[in-house]
Amino acid sequence: MKTANVDGVEVVTEGDRGPVILMLHGWPDTRVLWDAQVAALRDAFRCVRFTLPGFEPGSARRAISFEEMLTLFDRVVDVVSPDRPIVLLLHDWGCFFGYQYAMLRPDRIDRVIGIDIGDAGSPAHVASLSAPAKAMMASYQLWLAAAWRIGGSVGDAMTRTMARAIKAPAPPDRIHAGMNYPYDIRWTGSHGSYRERRPVELACPLLFVYGRRKPFMFHSPAWEAGVAAQRGCEVIAMETGHWVMHDEPAALNDAILRWLATASSRAAAAR
Repeated sequence: MKTANVDGVEVVTEGDRGPVILMLHGWPDTRVLWDAQVAALRDAFRCVRFTLPGFEPGSARRAISFEEMLTLFDRVVDVVSPDRPIVLLLHDWGCFFGYQYAMLRPDRIDRVIGIDIGDAGSPAHVASLSAPAKAMMASYQLWLAAAWRIGGSVGDAMTRTMARAIKAPAPPDRIHAGMNYPYDIRWTGSHGSYRERRPVELACPLLFVYGRRKPFMFHSPAWEAGVAAQRGCEVIAMETGHWVMHDEPAALNDAILRWLATASSRAAAAR
C-alpha cells in the first residue's frame, strides 16, 4: 500500500500493476466503502481511493465547492496516473462529482463504473418520480442540509438518525454532520452552488449498476435506456438497495471484472 498527500487529503493506492481505478464514495461513507472491491481488483489494477474532504471523522468542518472538488480530482490523477487515462468507480455523491469530472476531462478517463446514481435531478428524472417519491427525496435531503447548518452534537445526532432510517451501512461513530455539505449546497446554493453541473452524457464507456430494492430510483428510465443502447456500455439491475457493494459485493465485483475485460477488448477492436 502506498500513500500520498494531495492538498491535505490522504490518497491510498493498493496494487502495483495495471491501470488505475479511482474509487469515489458518497454519503455517509469514507474510502473504506470500497474494501471488498479493492480486495477483488488490486491484483490486476492499481486501486486508488481517498475520503472526500470533510467526510473523515474528526476532520475540520468545511464545505468544498464544486470547482474545488473537481480541481482536487485533477490533482489526484496528476499524482497517480499522469500519463494514462484511468477508470472511475463511483457511488452516490461520488457519481455526481465523478461524472462531472469525466465530462470536464474526457482525455483523462478511459471508462466509468457508476453505482446506483445516474441522471439524478435531471428534468427526465424528476418527471419520472411520483409525488410521494419527490417528497421523500426532498425531506431526507433537507433534513441533512439542516443538520449541516446546525452542526455540533445536535447536527451529528440528526445525521445519524437519518443514516439509520435509510439503513446506511457505515458505522454510526463514523457518521457526522460535516458530511452533509453537498446537500446544503444542493438546496441553498451556498459555496458557489452546483449550477455549473452538466447533464450526464459521457464520452467513454459506462457500466451502470443499480439496486432495485429502493423506494425510488436515482435515474430516469430514459437515461437508463440511452446508456444501454450505447456501444461499449451496459446496465445491470441487482436485487439490492442503494449500497450495492455492501449488499452483493461478490456479484458486483464479478460484474465489474467481466465488464472491464469486455470493454477493454471492445476498445482494442475499435482501434
